[in-house]
Amino acid sequence: MAVEVLGPVTDRQQWLMSGEALEFLEALHREFDAQRQHLLARRQEIQRRLSRGGSMGFLTETEAVRHDGTWQVDPIPEDLMDRRVEITGPTDAKMVINALNSGARVFMADFEDALSPTWENVLEGQSNLAQAIDGTLHYTSEAGKEYRLQPQRAVLVVRPRGWHLPEAHVLVDGQPLSGSLFDFGLYVFHNHARLRRHHTGPYFYLPKLESYAEAHLWNAVFDYAERALGLEPGTIKATVLIETIGAAMQMEEILYVLRRHIVGLNAGRWDYLFSIIKRFREHPDAVLPDRAQVTMEVPFMRAYAELLVDTCHKRGAHAIGGMAAFIPSRRDPEVNRAALSRVRDDKRREAEQGFDGTWVAHPDLVETAQAAFDAVLGTNPHQKHRRNLSSPARAEALLSFHVPGGSVTEVGVRNNLAVSLQYLTAWLHGQGAVGLYNLMEDAATAEIARAQLYQWRYHQVPLADGRLVTGKLLAQWLDEAARDIPSSPEATTARQILLKAILDEDFLEFITEPAYRALTDRSAIPTPQGRQMNG
Repeated sequence: MAVEVLGPVTDRQQWLMSGEALEFLEALHREFDAQRQHLLARRQEIQRRLSRGGSMGFLTETEAVRHDGTWQVDPIPEDLMDRRVEITGPTDAKMVINALNSGARVFMADFEDALSPTWENVLEGQSNLAQAIDGTLHYTSEAGKEYRLQPQRAVLVVRPRGWHLPEAHVLVDGQPLSGSLFDFGLYVFHNHARLRRHHTGPYFYLPKLESYAEAHLWNAVFDYAERALGLEPGTIKATVLIETIGAAMQMEEILYVLRRHIVGLNAGRWDYLFSIIKRFREHPDAVLPDRAQVTMEVPFMRAYAELLVDTCHKRGAHAIGGMAAFIPSRRDPEVNRAALSRVRDDKRREAEQGFDGTWVAHPDLVETAQAAFDAVLGTNPHQKHRRNLSSPARAEALLSFHVPGGSVTEVGVRNNLAVSLQYLTAWLHGQGAVGLYNLMEDAATAEIARAQLYQWRYHQVPLADGRLVTGKLLAQWLDEAARDIPSSPEATTARQILLKAILDEDFLEFITEPAYRALTDRSAIPTPQGRQMNG
């Protein structure tokens, strides 16, 4: 038995898990999983070196790539030339319809941070995207409201799961398939022809890469898929999220190895800060203050953004800015006015800094973000002609984590506990994008919040009133936060996972890993459902 599908497949989903599709997924696994596992192990080798006091910086062995001014990324498809506003969200039918109808230029349909990867969510998401490409997707709410796609829609870009996440419901020789290869493979296999019919292509966002070697693996996957499916070389296009400190040091190398496929880089703020804490967790000079104080204006974040823009424009790629996660309030106009003012200022900063586009999490923010970029871009689709040539970027600017005036407060600690707990509870209920305190939160929020709690406890950081952040204090405040949410098995499990993540001496690489095990264990999938292929 080569391939086993352990999750239930309904009659209307049979086409998704066809024998031909499973053969393609099996081939991807056999070709690339060993290298994926090797690269994941390499992450831990790097971590051990950093934990022993090792340094990080720009790579000496790739200086020739960085200093060669002749190479550029391949031409960008016409429908990805103007990306001034992109909206992101999970792949449920209502979200897909609203996002595609939002007026944004691009919709990033997310199988990663904004999706709780239940088997039902993953399969329904794949089905919804296929229908969306054909324009047939529709949704009726419990109240009877109809949602249908408009003729003018955003360009669809799909974010698969990161290299570290498995798909526990599909096994090859008894081993789980990579979540990345499952999401990518199923989408490109079923949709490459229909995308071509609709004059677009298979476009992807690639999350959580930590090195150009990991980008090289994606490049090999793209080349293999194009050959296997009879696509022209370079048909598959990708934007890479620079959301780890390792990737920030290797942006040009990532563009280079993916140059036949890549169209841009994106600044992923919360995951980037999470990566800094994770990789430099033992370093006292890397302790960050309340996350609300670590804005894109602090020196090391500004250096990261400027380097990303300059690197992209040097090589002919788009630079896409970060997320505006505010959810407009239906009850409090004053909250909206204050928040929209901050969104407007943030998007104006990005546009003036040279970014070619930006992200929003809610359709009501599209107009505000677009106005900020329209003011700078005008009728131009991008501003790739802009370069920051004042001085070359130095690794020290990215690695000096001081936040002027920063502090750790009781409010910040309690907020991290509350948001982490509430988000994980919702995630275990099957919801990956969660509105909390007028913000649309996803797994990146939970990761930075719980990583900070670990860091503050590990270094026994003092609060403003002199109290130290200890395990006892965090456990007490977590119990208080738990009383504010309804009791459920999911809430109990979320509290257990979170408490272990912040109190264990060993740092948990990704909190979604134990959460996914809990999610699949609860699903109780003891035997295959009769969908097998003999290899």
